[in-house]
Amino acid sequence: MNTGWNFHELYLWHDTGNAAAWFPPGLSIEPGEHAENAATKRRFKNLMDVSGLTDRLARIDAIPVVEDDLALFHAPDYIARIKAQSAAGGGDASFLSPFGRGSFEIACLSAGGTFAVMDAVLSGGVRNAYALVRPPGHHAERDRGLGYCRFGNIPVAILKARRKHGFSRIAVVDWDVHHGNGTQSAFYEDAGVLTISIHQDRLFPNNSGLREERGRDAGEGFNLNIPLPPGSGHEAYLAVFERVVLPALRRYQPEAIVVASGFDASAIDPFGRMMLHSESYRLFTRLLMQAADALCGGRLVMSHEGGYSASYVPYCGLSVMEELSGIRTDIADPFLPTLSNYIGKELLPHQAAEIDKAAELVALIPR
Repeated sequence: MNTGWNFHELYLWHDTGNAAAWFPPGLSIEPGEHAENAATKRRFKNLMDVSGLTDRLARIDAIPVVEDDLALFHAPDYIARIKAQSAAGGGDASFLSPFGRGSFEIACLSAGGTFAVMDAVLSGGVRNAYALVRPPGHHAERDRGLGYCRFGNIPVAILKARRKHGFSRIAVVDWDVHHGNGTQSAFYEDAGVLTISIHQDRLFPNNSGLREERGRDAGEGFNLNIPLPPGSGHEAYLAVFERVVLPALRRYQPEAIVVASGFDASAIDPFGRMMLHSESYRLFTRLLMQAADALCGGRLVMSHEGGYSASYVPYCGLSVMEELSGIRTDIADPFLPTLSNYIGKELLPHQAAEIDKAAELVALIPR
């Protein structure tokens, strides 16, 4: 069992309350289901179980991170506020990021799940691993949650793992459709982590994720943003990997690769406006596995982030897990014949022009 898998039922119990997408209900907003709810993660896990793949993976249990671990990235007063609000029945991490009673403990477990798979890979217990965690983390900043995120799962895990394992170069590839602003902020002045974010241009947050954001001081050149125009599809993303991501990884020579795995760039996600499908994510996984084999002994870690199509996230996730494990199941993606024939999967000239601009930044990554 060379592929690790982390999941915990409590991830699904994180309570975001009622909302109309993300707006709290009121006299002019009818109550409904919050966009960041448990359904996509539950259905991903269920499809894994039905396929038989879960039983063929190495189970990795999460141990909750403690406040000292969170403080490697987050401000102590922010940690204390979230803990107190959680104990009192719930609150809001900042901008439209509600949570209920017990969510502090669940968020600590989520960060702990990400650390657990990272630790297993870095220790050599498994070759690669996936943490199906919730709440997500790549928008959380030092002193505020954002975009449904409480704590930075990947930053906390990297900083905790660096303290334990003593590595000097880790690369993060974020393929969520939204900019990984929180991960960027955690390592903006840190040459020990190369952060790469592929996202829809100025979708969320709409004031971050520009190519000009390249890091500062010791971290200058080690932050790489690849904002893509809305409507970018499979061929555009493939060009991003071939022209930007893979050359950047080869230049940086990381000791491990970490993926912020969001599936909201799919063609039927309700919030993104991109055109990917399950075979896109399978291909990205294969390319990163090949890069990890060539650069860092195959060490590849994935932590779940966004994706809001309850119907389609499971098939994207299963494709990733099949590729990671090398085990093909009997489950076929029923949406694929339709999505793969959508007009818009081709690389268009205006998309290529933006990718070329990002590719120019690769040579500026310090060796």
